[in-house]
Amino acid sequence: MASLSTQVLVIGGGATGLGIAWDAALRGLKVVLIEQFDLAQGTSGRYHGLLHSGGRYVVSDPQSALDCAHENQILRNIAPTTIENTGGLFIATPADPLDYSDRWHAACQKLGVPADELSLSSLNEREPLLNPRIARAFELQDAALDSFDLAHLLKDNIEAAGGQVLLRHRLDRLRREGERTTGAEISDLITGRRFNLDAEVVVNAAGPWAAGVARLARVDLPLSLGKGTMVAMATRIVDTVVNRLKPPSDGDIIVPVGTVCVLGTTDTPVESPDALEIQPWEIDLLIAEGDFMIPGLQSARALRAWAGIRPLYQPGPAQGETRSLPRAHALLDHKEADGVDGLVSIIGGKLTTFRLMAEETVDLICNKLEQEATCTTATTPLAPAASTTLFTLPERLERQSESVSRSDNDHLICECELVNQTQLERAILSDERPSLDDLRRDLRLGMGPCQGAFCAYRAAGIASRIKPSIVSVSFLESFLNERLKGLSPLAWDGGLRQIDFMRRIYLELLGDEHRTNLT
Repeated sequence: MASLSTQVLVIGGGATGLGIAWDAALRGLKVVLIEQFDLAQGTSGRYHGLLHSGGRYVVSDPQSALDCAHENQILRNIAPTTIENTGGLFIATPADPLDYSDRWHAACQKLGVPADELSLSSLNEREPLLNPRIARAFELQDAALDSFDLAHLLKDNIEAAGGQVLLRHRLDRLRREGERTTGAEISDLITGRRFNLDAEVVVNAAGPWAAGVARLARVDLPLSLGKGTMVAMATRIVDTVVNRLKPPSDGDIIVPVGTVCVLGTTDTPVESPDALEIQPWEIDLLIAEGDFMIPGLQSARALRAWAGIRPLYQPGPAQGETRSLPRAHALLDHKEADGVDGLVSIIGGKLTTFRLMAEETVDLICNKLEQEATCTTATTPLAPAASTTLFTLPERLERQSESVSRSDNDHLICECELVNQTQLERAILSDERPSLDDLRRDLRLGMGPCQGAFCAYRAAGIASRIKPSIVSVSFLESFLNERLKGLSPLAWDGGLRQIDFMRRIYLELLGDEHRTNLT
């Protein structure tokens, strides 16, 4: 096999791994990041879209609250194009404990997390669909954060700083010589080429797969995995992040994201990072709990459901529940923990705190490499890409109108999310071997109310014309099957009609009878 070398090898293309590679590159370290799939395809792309103010954890996990409050302000400065400043509300519904509001507010004041009480009349003006029987309400600095947009910004800035990001590259083996990891054996999943990558430090930032990565170095990494299920409603019922004033629990938050809003989340212990199957009781619970915040929510159309896995470090005895485990991150130098040098693992945390986690990790790396280099990510803006911000619909409509006026050929491909032909073609050409699911993460293609019923076959047709080598019979069908995974748990009322609508398009109109799960 061919051999390459680097100072730092980062395993995992989520926000944390990308943040580490960016920080390391800015400090002048030679860094390579590998990801088996696409950017943010794991936990970073499977969350409810919240930029935390810290308010959620002021009572249950003060350290996480402080970290979130601090990083919230930094991310607003360095990555503003990925954030929609919705603001946040914490409300006491009739189903919430009466004494919790005072205890929670006192904790906010003690930690310095800004929380201003609102009059109920001003609350009603701001969000008229909220429960009229709300007892108290507070305003915080929550916002919506697009993790896919953030991941692409990080990749672009890593490469601009001299680092490498290798997508669709699988870690086959960690090489260990005595009590030290020395690198990895890696496979390029596109070309089939295998190669050795020598590294002075290997960083395990693989999220829920981190225990499996550690085992390749014959190291035990004790993780507890908690599955969180979320439901997207078909319309943007609120314009502000809404949290319930009670200890963190299932179904206590609504996040407006783009054209929809997301109900979150459950927390169910699971054994595998791939245990993403959604149970009917989870959907029922999320919608029923959301109804305490928005009366009548149960009669609204649910658009899609998905799940992500939270990896939580748990060095002590295993517990049945994961809800009570701290969300604060853990940074492990396996030389100290297990006697194996050259391997570092970073576990837990929130997407909001990815930059802080990266800073602490690269500080440790620099110490191990005996190099002095100061972190600059808190004050270095992530240079925005040429693509448009995905959140703000009025601005996107204006840009779309300008684009159409300039060219009669720049057609809308996805009406729900305003993706035009130029954007789609640019995204296809920029990736060596994209899938439609990759294009969804890039552009929000197929994420609107029709869930790809129209735009999927249009996009597949364009891809087959401009890059025929990437298109096979599974190109469209695998995307449709992924969409159906999120639609199937909602197969009643509007959700069932949507599935039947897609079935009629793809089976009866387009004649795709054998390979999709629509049958």
